[in-house]
Amino acid sequence: MASKKIIAICQSGGEFVTNNEDGFLTYIGGEAYALDINDQTILAEFKKEVAENFQRGIEGMTVKYFLPGNKKTLITISKDKDLKRMLNFVKDSDQVEIFIIYDEAVVKNVPNVSASRSTTASEAALTPATPVDMIHCDDLLGVDASIDTTPLCTYPGSNDENNEKHRRAATQWENTITDVGQRFSSFAEFREALHKYSIAHGFTYRYKKNDSRRVTAKCKVEGCSWCIYASRLPTTQLICIKKMNAKHTCDGAAVKAAYRSTRGWMGSIIKEKLKVAPNYKPKDIAKDIEREYGIQLNYSQARRAKEKAREQLQGSFKEAYSQLPLFCEKIRETNPGSVATIATKEDSSFHRLFIAFHASISGFQQGCRPLLFLDSTLLYAKYQGTLLAAIGIDGNDGVFPVAFAVVDEETNDNWQWFLSELKSAVATSCPITFVSDFQRGIRESLQNVFGEECYHGYCLHYLAEKLNNDLKGQFSHEARRLMIQDLCAAAFAPKLESFERCVENIKAISPEVYNWVSRSEPEHWANAFFGGARYGHLMSNFGKLFYDWVAELNELPITQMVDGLRGKVMELIYAKRVESSQWVTTLTPLMEQKLQIDASKARSLHPLPSHGSTFEVRGESVEVVDIDQWDCSCKEWQLNGLPCCHTIAVSEYLGRSPYDLCSRYFSTESYHATYAESINPIPHLEKPIKGEPDMEHMVIVVTPPPTKRPPGRPKMKKADTFDIVKRQMQCSKCKGLGHNKKTCGKVNNIDEQDPLLLNGLITVELEETAVSMELESSLPM
Repeated sequence: MASKKIIAICQSGGEFVTNNEDGFLTYIGGEAYALDINDQTILAEFKKEVAENFQRGIEGMTVKYFLPGNKKTLITISKDKDLKRMLNFVKDSDQVEIFIIYDEAVVKNVPNVSASRSTTASEAALTPATPVDMIHCDDLLGVDASIDTTPLCTYPGSNDENNEKHRRAATQWENTITDVGQRFSSFAEFREALHKYSIAHGFTYRYKKNDSRRVTAKCKVEGCSWCIYASRLPTTQLICIKKMNAKHTCDGAAVKAAYRSTRGWMGSIIKEKLKVAPNYKPKDIAKDIEREYGIQLNYSQARRAKEKAREQLQGSFKEAYSQLPLFCEKIRETNPGSVATIATKEDSSFHRLFIAFHASISGFQQGCRPLLFLDSTLLYAKYQGTLLAAIGIDGNDGVFPVAFAVVDEETNDNWQWFLSELKSAVATSCPITFVSDFQRGIRESLQNVFGEECYHGYCLHYLAEKLNNDLKGQFSHEARRLMIQDLCAAAFAPKLESFERCVENIKAISPEVYNWVSRSEPEHWANAFFGGARYGHLMSNFGKLFYDWVAELNELPITQMVDGLRGKVMELIYAKRVESSQWVTTLTPLMEQKLQIDASKARSLHPLPSHGSTFEVRGESVEVVDIDQWDCSCKEWQLNGLPCCHTIAVSEYLGRSPYDLCSRYFSTESYHATYAESINPIPHLEKPIKGEPDMEHMVIVVTPPPTKRPPGRPKMKKADTFDIVKRQMQCSKCKGLGHNKKTCGKVNNIDEQDPLLLNGLITVELEETAVSMELESSLPM
């Protein structure tokens, strides 16, 4: 069966224009040709046919297309598999738009310069004794000057193996340097072309002269005749090759390509791919560079090259710190009411930055529950650092970022500073409940900054993780799993009786662990004792969406990372505002659903009036409801802010609406108030003109922090999952944990004549005492 033909509309010579409204790209200008393609088409043949139509070569040609329905991202076709993938994407269509883009630095540059006589490349060969400063372009080129299309570099010792090694690079770069008379817009462009040329032809070189007026380079092998000289054309800014000897008398191809690849040059290659794929990973960079150019890079080299490419695209990491004072001022100008403060150390190095946008402050004060989740995450940019964040929760249990800070490191002092700034920014009339880890200075800082004006709930995930770590090597996997399960059940238990049942289950397994739990301040993590309102959210990793954004942006310069987070929050607020404008329910959709579930349960309950506003409600259990005091003996109403099934049964008995008994934070009206304000865009920061310092911002000079990222692959933060109990190895001889029978020290070091020890039947009371002491010492102080 014949494969389906698709018409490829090939366009070249135009340019892409971005639509300001939707961000879509539109191709304007240039020429277009129509070609037939199908799943049998070979990319190399397709490129050749395209080149013939446009009357150009295939050197420097890149083939790109849009995915169906996505006019924002261009996809590159670099191999046959990519071409077939494109055909599969557009199989339901009769045609596809393909864009042919040429890298002009790769294409031969044939100069059009008039002079009195013609000079060939061999005649213009530059010998080491030639006084290069006296040579002028007009003396070298004539009217009939032409470029020889034969290979420019020849090596006496070259062989098929070496040629294959550089085949991919040579395909694209062998003509980046052509001959005498070739012109470049700058010395930087010439040096980059020379670097690519050397890789394509397999040799290294060194500069004899390299300044703002001229560049002279020679082959690095002693005695080799290859050399090149370029200087500025008189009365212009153009750079011209004045002399060149293209013949090598050494075995240039024997030099390793990786030796010639510099971070800056590699960055110039990678940056084009970063434009299309911002999350280009170092391991993929190394793989692609080896496949395309025959150059081997390790992970660290690829990561540093990626950093250099980012700098070329997005600006310097160091420069970003110097822009912070102006950046903070722009935030306050464009978003009145926002808080943006920066602090430096005595040596002017960066210390910490606090950001809270007015839309976030207003939304938290007007519509969010007085509940904040505190957490931190490491940053992996060039100068590292830590991001501290306070995340709120909207009426539909959605993430609502309130404030964040970038600090040089996570310390007690930085946490106290962050909380002080937070208190000033989001001052409220009612106490705030915080959920966070109980270590790392947060607990002490909350007491110092908020005092009695807050409640501090310990994150259940961190608490369970600490207990699990303390139990490792002392209890079996199943025993640890059961105790962690009982700890979580105790935390969620609404009443004292159910809390005690859970901890008694722990005591049945281990009295020492029971004592650990009893001394772990249950008033900070158990519902049965906690004084604040957490609305069923007991873990500080609630703001995972925000931390995912940070992970996506944290390798950017600091100003761009912060602006990227601003953009994410801006989009979130806009999307939630538009979405909620269609709601017609009294409560938000999630809370409406929860209320209806409890309303259906209430139909089987029987409320009996007792006295005043107090009722006895009978069902599977008997509960007491005081509807005027918003109190039910099941405690669900108080804990969650929504009337429980017992309360709804009483309200229906009295003919009252259950909506009147819901927390105001769950109403659609409060949700609208949360997202009423908008975050405004911030204009691009313009670099100050050299020689004209901005006197207004000279007061604060910010330099990067002294900490730099250590060498090697960065350690990524483990995913926050609650499956923290992992099975441990258990010895089949002594029944101990953390080793097997081959590495069992007890069995291998004991007297083989003692059968009791061989069977592990002796219990050492000292070990139990050590377990108890270790658990006691691990409790939060």
